[in-house]
Amino acid sequence: MIFALFCLLSLAGCAEKAADRGAAAETRTLTIYSTSDLEVFQPVIDDFRTTHPDIMIEYVDLEAAELDRRFREESAGAGSPADLLLSAAMDLQVRLVNDGFAAPHRSPNAAMVPGWARWRDEALGFTFEPVVMVFNRKAMAGRRIPMSRPELLAALREDPEFWRGRIGTYDAATSSVGYLVVSQDARQSSDFGAIAEAFRDSRVVTAGTTSEVLRRIESGELAVGYNVLGSYARAEADRSSNLELVYPSDYTLAVARTAVVPKSAPEAAAAHLFLEYLLSIRGQRILTNRSRLSAVRPEIDGPYSRLGIAEKSVGPLRPIALGPGLLVYLDAQKRQRLLDLWSGHSAR
Repeated sequence: MIFALFCLLSLAGCAEKAADRGAAAETRTLTIYSTSDLEVFQPVIDDFRTTHPDIMIEYVDLEAAELDRRFREESAGAGSPADLLLSAAMDLQVRLVNDGFAAPHRSPNAAMVPGWARWRDEALGFTFEPVVMVFNRKAMAGRRIPMSRPELLAALREDPEFWRGRIGTYDAATSSVGYLVVSQDARQSSDFGAIAEAFRDSRVVTAGTTSEVLRRIESGELAVGYNVLGSYARAEADRSSNLELVYPSDYTLAVARTAVVPKSAPEAAAAHLFLEYLLSIRGQRILTNRSRLSAVRPEIDGPYSRLGIAEKSVGPLRPIALGPGLLVYLDAQKRQRLLDLWSGHSAR
């Protein structure tokens, strides 16, 4: 009997070990390259894994240009390419699609993404990101806060000494998202050339990320940040009563964090599952409520109220549309001409 019990226990142990090996064999690792901070995206990953515990996530936080370069090199044989690419540099994502790297993603959830945030079912926006100005209230004490680009330009011209060295923005020469927003300003604003000149005269301070610009505003080093991503600015403003966000009344640009599933994805099925989650009502709510990003699907809420602002506080909304039009300013000559105008006026 003892021998028989031992055999049964041994068989049970072997079966348990075999089950463990089977579970391990079924576990997949999804590799995501992203331009969003892991701290911001962690709630999304955690919630996804509650419904897909068999999918491990390797999340790699990269600057947009590095993400694009690394993926292209790995696709050419320099390593195993990522399974999913998430980037706020909409133009670089469109170029990947245009160059034939993307696989289509079609579903009822994908069909609910606004037309401006979807191209060829291969580039899909999953967040709505307003581009704002951020002011240090203490630095602006006694001064009227500009509510538009023309008002900011007038303030710079009226008192250039006050603003000298106190304006911060993306370094468009090194930041892909910064370059994208500058290129859209060049298309949208009749004051673009005048603002570039005024920034030059004011010795604008440039940085590679929104977080760095916000840090300098909060410290009082800067009085204003120009073309700052709204989700990061809103989160920082909620922690500090010293910051005031302005959604420019002449127009408010909107960027979409954009997802691309590569054709070469080793774990393509897992990549499509994760993208489907991002576009689902559940995923969009987690993005809004826990990651403090603005969901792109209209069912979640209006684009203004979910940002905690009144519609009257926002200028005409100008979403940056995914599509071949974004390739124009990626042309080497056009890019250099724009940087000669913009970055050439930036303090180094």
